[in-house]
Amino acid sequence: MPVDSTGQPDAETVGTPAPGFTAVLRIREFRLLWLADIQSLLGDQVARVALSVLVFDSTRSGLATAAVYALTFLPALVGSVLLGHLADRLPRRALLVAGDLIRAALLAAMTIPHLSITVLASLLVLSVLVGTPWKAAESALVVDILPKSDYPMGLGLRSATSQAAQLAGFAVGGLAVAAIGPRTALAVDAATFLVSAVVIRLGVRCRPLVTHLTPSATSESPEPQHHRQRHWLDGPRAVFGDTRLRTLLAFSWLLGLIVVPEGLAAPYAAQLGGGPQSVGILLASGPAGVLVGTVLYTRCLSAPTRAALLGPFAAAAGLPLVACLTAPGLILSCLFWAFAGSFTGYQVQVVTEFVQTISPHIRGQGIAIASAGLLGAQGVGLLAGGLITQFAAPSTAIAAAGGAAVVLGSALMLVRYRHHPIDPAER
Repeated sequence: MPVDSTGQPDAETVGTPAPGFTAVLRIREFRLLWLADIQSLLGDQVARVALSVLVFDSTRSGLATAAVYALTFLPALVGSVLLGHLADRLPRRALLVAGDLIRAALLAAMTIPHLSITVLASLLVLSVLVGTPWKAAESALVVDILPKSDYPMGLGLRSATSQAAQLAGFAVGGLAVAAIGPRTALAVDAATFLVSAVVIRLGVRCRPLVTHLTPSATSESPEPQHHRQRHWLDGPRAVFGDTRLRTLLAFSWLLGLIVVPEGLAAPYAAQLGGGPQSVGILLASGPAGVLVGTVLYTRCLSAPTRAALLGPFAAAAGLPLVACLTAPGLILSCLFWAFAGSFTGYQVQVVTEFVQTISPHIRGQGIAIASAGLLGAQGVGLLAGGLITQFAAPSTAIAAAGGAAVVLGSALMLVRYRHHPIDPAER
């Protein structure tokens, strides 16, 4: 049984719920990194609204507006694969500072009047590409900063506040853009990157890179711990060559089915007889559920319980969406979407096990691979949901996504328990 520094049994192991978020916020480096990320995320959400307004005002084209909005996400899929390894090759603090400064410059360039849509889109793509190794390096750095026992709580805090920041950013974004204009809003986002760069440079210490292999405790084919030349394929080989890591990735990418309702919010609201206001309420329901579920999952459950519930929560996440088959009305639909979101709190455990299993020398690239796959899964899920609506009602597409999530989640639960059974003594 693990023990703490005093020689007593670790509370997380014997089943005591984890300490509160204040415990990880007392760690100065984590607190500053968290604050830098949150204020930058708020700026990003406002910038998304600003870009949509700027492009629509210039083109009056819904297609062009949607395409530019998609560019705030899609380049990350390519960037995670091609640039994710930089998080393991460059000093992570230096990469974070440089990435923030580059993105600040790109956002500032977007404020120049009379830019063509092509130039604006190109600047946006570059900004998103720079952000992919940045996010991988930041996530890997959090693992280095927090003690192992505190990592799930730190991850839960980051996930919960990220959801809250997205809700607040979209809610305030429209008002902010209306008040100060889209170009000024983009300038504000650029300023948040400058703030982040300063905070990270002054508040986070520089750590040496791990330059040798450190096999994980669960690695199926451990390699000798020796210094060798890094290769960009090290990450994919390690991730997809390990059954446990592959299973964890599949659990993570299951989210691609749970987000299908977000892409169908407008047609589903129309099916319910609602308008734009109903769309907004529906879109807020999922993130609100994720926020509540993540806080409860990390704050109220012990580490063994979180591990034991990963599979059941993944299998159950799609059930509320199946209940949308009959289009039960706005209030019930919002509750179902929120419940589905709350079950995805299991993602905290997925990420915790993933980063603690993968070798430190490829941790950044492993995180980038997971992020790229999640983006791809969400894209495929949204596309599949949209295709179903071509010959069936939106409620049918949402229910189908939920049913598929239940089937796949149940299968993954069985795979997890077969290869990595939970010790009953730890439940």
